[in-house]
Amino acid sequence: MILLIIAAVIVVKLTFAVLRWMAVNAIIGLILVGILNYLGVTHIELDLINFLIIAVGGILGVFLLIFLSFL
Repeated sequence: MILLIIAAVIVVKLTFAVLRWMAVNAIIGLILVGILNYLGVTHIELDLINFLIIAVGGILGVFLLIFLSFL
């Protein structure tokens, strides 16, 4: 029983760590995309697929979307 509780606590902590990491990546990526769209450098639409790429990839995800928008 104690091992089950310890395992559940570890899973919850890891889940929140991953969610926090994705939230920080998403916020930084959205700010960068917003600035680039405002300046007219690129026009990246913010749909679900692009948002997931930004959330997982962060700044590298934004650069990937910029590269793909020029193709």
